[in-house]
Amino acid sequence: MGGVVQAWVTGWVVSRGAAAPEREPWGFTVDVGQVAQVSRHVFDALGDDVDEAVVRKVAGGVTGAGVWLKVFQDPQVAGGWLGEGWWVDPEPGYLMTVPLTAHSERPAAPGGYRLRAWSVGGVTRVLVAAPDGSLAARGQVAPTGATAVFDQIETVAAHRRRGLGSVVMRTLEAAAARTGAQTGVLAGTPAGRGLYEALGWHVEAPLTSAKFVGPDAG
Repeated sequence: MGGVVQAWVTGWVVSRGAAAPEREPWGFTVDVGQVAQVSRHVFDALGDDVDEAVVRKVAGGVTGAGVWLKVFQDPQVAGGWLGEGWWVDPEPGYLMTVPLTAHSERPAAPGGYRLRAWSVGGVTRVLVAAPDGSLAARGQVAPTGATAVFDQIETVAAHRRRGLGSVVMRTLEAAAARTGAQTGVLAGTPAGRGLYEALGWHVEAPLTSAKFVGPDAG
Protein backbone atom coordinates (compact mmCIF):
# COMPACT_ATOMS: atom_id res chain seq x y z
CA MET A 1 0.00 0.00 0.00
CA GLY A 2 1.69 3.20 -1.15
CA GLY A 3 2.02 5.98 1.39
CA VAL A 4 0.89 3.93 4.38
CA VAL A 5 3.75 5.15 6.58
CA GLN A 6 3.09 8.78 5.72
CA ALA A 7 -0.61 8.21 6.45
CA TRP A 8 0.24 6.71 9.83
CA VAL A 9 2.62 9.53 10.75
CA THR A 10 0.18 12.23 9.61
CA GLY A 11 -2.69 10.81 11.65
CA TRP A 12 -0.54 9.96 14.67
CA VAL A 13 0.61 13.55 15.15
CA VAL A 14 -3.02 14.71 15.08
CA SER A 15 -4.03 12.02 17.56
CA ARG A 16 -1.20 12.81 19.98
CA GLY A 17 -0.96 16.58 19.48
CA ALA A 18 2.64 16.30 18.29
CA ALA A 19 4.43 18.68 15.93
CA ALA A 20 3.89 18.42 12.20
CA PRO A 21 6.29 15.80 10.75
CA GLU A 22 9.47 16.96 9.05
CA ARG A 23 10.27 15.13 5.80
CA GLU A 24 13.66 13.43 5.70
CA PRO A 25 15.36 11.59 2.80
CA TRP A 26 14.64 8.32 4.64
CA GLY A 27 11.31 9.10 6.27
CA PHE A 28 10.04 11.53 8.91
CA THR A 29 11.09 13.22 12.14
CA VAL A 30 8.37 14.10 14.63
CA ASP A 31 8.87 16.27 17.72
CA VAL A 32 6.70 14.95 20.54
CA GLY A 33 7.94 17.05 23.45
CA GLN A 34 7.76 14.54 26.30
CA VAL A 35 10.53 13.42 28.65
CA ALA A 36 10.01 9.78 27.70
CA GLN A 37 9.72 10.64 24.02
CA VAL A 38 11.33 13.86 22.93
CA SER A 39 11.14 13.05 19.25
CA ARG A 40 10.90 10.07 16.91
CA HIS A 41 12.48 9.11 13.60
CA VAL A 42 10.15 7.04 11.41
CA PHE A 43 11.57 5.24 8.39
CA ASP A 44 9.18 4.99 5.46
CA ALA A 45 10.47 1.74 3.90
CA LEU A 46 8.72 -1.55 4.69
CA GLY A 47 10.14 -5.01 5.34
CA ASP A 48 12.92 -6.06 3.00
CA ASP A 49 13.03 -2.56 1.51
CA VAL A 50 14.43 -1.14 4.76
CA ASP A 51 18.05 -0.10 4.19
CA GLU A 52 20.30 -1.32 7.02
CA ALA A 53 23.01 1.23 6.25
CA VAL A 54 20.54 4.11 6.45
CA VAL A 55 19.13 2.92 9.77
CA ARG A 56 22.64 2.53 11.17
CA LYS A 57 23.58 6.03 10.03
CA VAL A 58 20.51 7.72 11.52
CA ALA A 59 20.80 5.74 14.77
CA GLY A 60 24.49 6.59 14.99
CA GLY A 61 23.70 10.29 14.84
CA VAL A 62 21.41 10.16 17.89
CA THR A 63 23.07 11.36 21.10
CA GLY A 64 20.16 12.53 23.26
CA ALA A 65 18.11 10.31 25.56
CA GLY A 66 14.42 10.02 24.76
CA VAL A 67 14.74 9.84 20.97
CA TRP A 68 12.87 6.91 19.39
CA LEU A 69 13.28 5.03 16.14
CA LYS A 70 10.39 3.35 14.32
CA VAL A 71 11.64 0.83 11.77
CA PHE A 72 9.26 -1.37 9.79
CA GLN A 73 11.25 -4.55 10.19
CA ASP A 74 11.32 -7.36 12.78
CA PRO A 75 13.14 -6.45 16.04
CA GLN A 76 15.36 -9.52 15.72
CA VAL A 77 16.66 -8.02 12.48
CA ALA A 78 16.60 -4.26 13.04
CA GLY A 79 17.73 -4.51 16.66
CA GLY A 80 21.06 -5.83 15.51
CA TRP A 81 21.66 -2.68 13.48
CA LEU A 82 21.66 -0.40 16.52
CA GLY A 83 24.71 0.37 18.61
CA GLU A 84 25.38 0.96 22.27
CA GLY A 85 22.83 2.98 24.18
CA TRP A 86 19.72 1.71 22.41
CA TRP A 87 16.89 -0.13 24.15
CA VAL A 88 14.92 -2.25 21.67
CA ASP A 89 11.44 -3.50 22.42
CA PRO A 90 11.76 -7.29 21.95
CA GLU A 91 8.13 -7.63 20.88
CA PRO A 92 7.33 -6.62 17.31
CA GLY A 93 4.61 -4.14 16.54
CA TYR A 94 2.54 -4.40 13.39
CA LEU A 95 1.60 -1.73 10.87
CA MET A 96 -1.94 -2.67 9.85
CA THR A 97 -4.65 -1.39 7.51
CA VAL A 98 -8.33 -2.01 6.83
CA PRO A 99 -10.85 -0.73 4.25
CA LEU A 100 -13.49 1.53 5.79
CA THR A 101 -17.05 1.46 4.53
CA ALA A 102 -19.59 4.24 4.79
CA HIS A 103 -22.26 1.84 6.04
CA SER A 104 -20.26 0.89 9.15
CA GLU A 105 -22.66 0.92 12.08
CA ARG A 106 -22.01 1.93 15.66
CA PRO A 107 -22.49 -1.14 17.88
CA ALA A 108 -24.09 -1.28 21.30
CA ALA A 109 -22.15 -1.93 24.49
CA PRO A 110 -22.86 -5.12 26.45
CA GLY A 111 -25.43 -4.94 29.23
CA GLY A 112 -24.36 -2.79 32.15
CA TYR A 113 -21.61 -0.99 30.23
CA ARG A 114 -21.89 2.59 29.02
CA LEU A 115 -20.57 3.66 25.62
CA ARG A 116 -19.77 7.29 24.80
CA ALA A 117 -18.02 8.90 21.83
CA TRP A 118 -17.02 12.54 21.30
CA SER A 119 -14.84 14.57 18.95
CA VAL A 120 -12.46 17.42 19.79
CA GLY A 121 -9.79 18.92 17.55
CA GLY A 122 -10.33 16.43 14.77
CA VAL A 123 -9.91 13.40 17.06
CA THR A 124 -12.82 11.12 17.99
CA ARG A 125 -12.50 9.34 21.32
CA VAL A 126 -14.51 6.38 22.58
CA LEU A 127 -15.04 5.42 26.20
CA VAL A 128 -16.62 2.25 27.51
CA ALA A 129 -17.35 2.61 31.23
CA ALA A 130 -17.88 -0.40 33.46
CA PRO A 131 -21.09 -0.80 35.49
CA ASP A 132 -19.33 0.80 38.48
CA GLY A 133 -18.21 3.78 36.36
CA SER A 134 -14.54 2.78 36.05
CA LEU A 135 -12.70 2.54 32.76
CA ALA A 136 -13.33 -0.68 30.85
CA ALA A 137 -12.07 0.15 27.36
CA ARG A 138 -11.09 3.13 25.24
CA GLY A 139 -9.59 4.26 21.94
CA GLN A 140 -9.35 7.18 19.54
CA VAL A 141 -9.12 7.87 15.81
CA ALA A 142 -7.73 10.79 13.81
CA PRO A 143 -9.11 11.04 10.26
CA THR A 144 -6.87 13.01 7.88
CA GLY A 145 -8.68 12.83 4.57
CA ALA A 146 -8.67 9.47 2.82
CA THR A 147 -7.06 7.73 5.78
CA ALA A 148 -7.70 7.58 9.51
CA VAL A 149 -5.25 6.52 12.23
CA PHE A 150 -6.55 4.42 15.11
CA ASP A 151 -4.62 4.95 18.32
CA GLN A 152 -4.37 4.08 22.02
CA ILE A 153 -6.80 1.17 21.84
CA GLU A 154 -7.03 -0.39 25.27
CA THR A 155 -9.19 -2.81 27.24
CA VAL A 156 -8.64 -3.05 30.98
CA ALA A 157 -7.55 -6.57 31.96
CA ALA A 158 -10.57 -7.25 34.18
CA HIS A 159 -12.95 -6.52 31.28
CA ARG A 160 -11.29 -8.46 28.47
CA ARG A 161 -12.99 -11.22 26.46
CA ARG A 162 -16.35 -9.47 26.63
CA GLY A 163 -16.32 -7.93 23.17
CA LEU A 164 -15.43 -4.44 24.37
CA GLY A 165 -12.44 -4.13 22.04
CA SER A 166 -14.69 -4.87 19.09
CA VAL A 167 -17.20 -2.29 20.31
CA VAL A 168 -14.49 0.36 20.52
CA MET A 169 -13.04 -0.47 17.10
CA ARG A 170 -16.38 -0.66 15.31
CA THR A 171 -17.47 2.64 16.85
CA LEU A 172 -14.24 4.31 15.74
CA GLU A 173 -14.45 2.78 12.25
CA ALA A 174 -17.97 4.11 11.82
CA ALA A 175 -16.91 7.57 12.98
CA ALA A 176 -13.94 7.62 10.60
CA ALA A 177 -16.02 6.41 7.66
CA ARG A 178 -18.53 9.21 8.23
CA THR A 179 -15.73 11.74 7.66
CA GLY A 180 -14.98 10.22 4.25
CA ALA A 181 -11.93 8.19 5.28
CA GLN A 182 -11.55 5.07 3.14
CA THR A 183 -8.66 3.29 4.88
CA GLY A 184 -7.85 2.74 8.53
CA VAL A 185 -4.23 2.56 9.70
CA LEU A 186 -2.77 1.57 13.06
CA ALA A 187 0.37 0.29 14.76
CA GLY A 188 -0.72 -2.72 16.79
CA THR A 189 0.86 -4.86 19.49
CA PRO A 190 1.06 -8.67 19.54
CA ALA A 191 -1.75 -8.65 22.11
CA GLY A 192 -4.01 -6.58 19.86
CA ARG A 193 -3.18 -8.20 16.54
CA GLY A 194 -5.69 -11.04 16.98
CA LEU A 195 -8.56 -8.61 17.62
CA TYR A 196 -7.68 -6.44 14.65
CA GLU A 197 -7.32 -9.38 12.26
CA ALA A 198 -10.68 -10.74 13.43
CA LEU A 199 -12.16 -7.38 12.43
CA GLY A 200 -10.65 -7.52 8.95
CA TRP A 201 -7.34 -5.68 9.47
CA HIS A 202 -4.27 -6.75 7.47
CA VAL A 203 -0.59 -6.65 8.49
CA GLU A 204 1.48 -4.50 6.14
CA ALA A 205 4.82 -4.87 7.95
CA PRO A 206 6.38 -5.66 11.34
CA LEU A 207 7.51 -2.73 13.45
CA THR A 208 10.60 -2.27 15.61
CA SER A 209 10.45 0.36 18.35
CA ALA A 210 13.77 1.48 19.83
CA LYS A 211 14.63 4.20 22.34
CA PHE A 212 17.98 5.85 22.91
CA VAL A 213 18.73 5.73 26.65
CA GLY A 214 22.42 6.63 26.48
CA PRO A 215 25.56 4.50 26.68
CA ASP A 216 25.72 4.76 30.48
CA ALA A 217 22.12 3.74 31.19
CA GLY A 218 23.12 0.27 32.35
